[in-house]
Amino acid sequence: MNISSLSENKEIEKRLAITPEITKKYIDLGFDLFLPNNYGNHLGFDDNDYKSLGVNFLDNEKDIIDKSDIIIQLGIPEDQKLSLLKENQTLVGSLDFFSNKEKLASLKSKKINCFSLELLPRITRAQSMDILSSQANLAGYKAVIEAFQIYERAIPMMMTAAGTIPAAKVLVVGAGVAGLQAIATAKRMGAIVFATDVRAASKEQVESLGGKFLMVDGMENLETEGGYAKEASDDFKKKQDDLLSQTLKKIDIVICTALIPGKEAPKIIKEDMFKNFQKGSIIYDLAAVQGGNTVFTEVNKIVDKNGVKILGEANILNKLPVSASNLYAKNVFNFISNLYDKENKRLNINLEDEIIEKTLIK
Repeated sequence: MNISSLSENKEIEKRLAITPEITKKYIDLGFDLFLPNNYGNHLGFDDNDYKSLGVNFLDNEKDIIDKSDIIIQLGIPEDQKLSLLKENQTLVGSLDFFSNKEKLASLKSKKINCFSLELLPRITRAQSMDILSSQANLAGYKAVIEAFQIYERAIPMMMTAAGTIPAAKVLVVGAGVAGLQAIATAKRMGAIVFATDVRAASKEQVESLGGKFLMVDGMENLETEGGYAKEASDDFKKKQDDLLSQTLKKIDIVICTALIPGKEAPKIIKEDMFKNFQKGSIIYDLAAVQGGNTVFTEVNKIVDKNGVKILGEANILNKLPVSASNLYAKNVFNFISNLYDKENKRLNINLEDEIIEKTLIK
């Protein structure tokens, strides 16, 4: 079988779905690989790095599509490329099901198999394929680095003959994978870290990393079966707002990570809370593309609101593309390995397998 990956739009996506490191594993499974010229040059992966492992390179991406049984991407390809896909081909990637329902329905009508990996179930067997967790880990780390870079004070407590500089106080909103990594990163750099989440179960995880969990009175475990946060009641939101408003008076940096799958990001840092911030405070909003966790977040802009700087990027992982690509490529390979019948050299789309059933667009 032939497996390929097409060029991404590098203005919005620098990551790759197939790295030299993972290439040999596909070949060992029995796949022939096809890539466009200069596929990984922007990340320092020369075509010869792939060719030495047995990858075939073609000038024309239409020719690559024509030869492909499976196409692996980061996001859904551009419309012109989608129009070239044919019956019985398979498209695998982070296809953003909730935003691309019409496009994916059109592909399904053409009998093209589409697997959207952000829909993977939260089960033990799927952990090695979990693109959301691997990428969120990096995003949580990088959000802290970006926020600290524009914060104009020291992060750790520093004792000098001239006096003591207090440690920066960081609040992490949302204690999922990105939030937990943000807590760990901020702690390693010497900050005092607080965290809040609607899921009571996250308290133990936050505290295990040295963070201080903000507990809302009467807190319930607002968690879906898949382990994601679900929308809170109005009463809970009011109590959370009151707790946050008081906490923000002592916070220097906020890292926002709260998301609800398939919905706009919840507005957690509200307009009236900004009066409680100290001037020079920083907010990094990882939920910017989904609308942001603050009312003032704008994608790819630094917004200054009363001396508080708010950052939100469309794709923070473009600042860690090599690390992100290596993890993503491994996740996808593990998914393909589960999908592929090596003995008969064909895909086995077994809908009794929860991993396949949940990710296949039906």
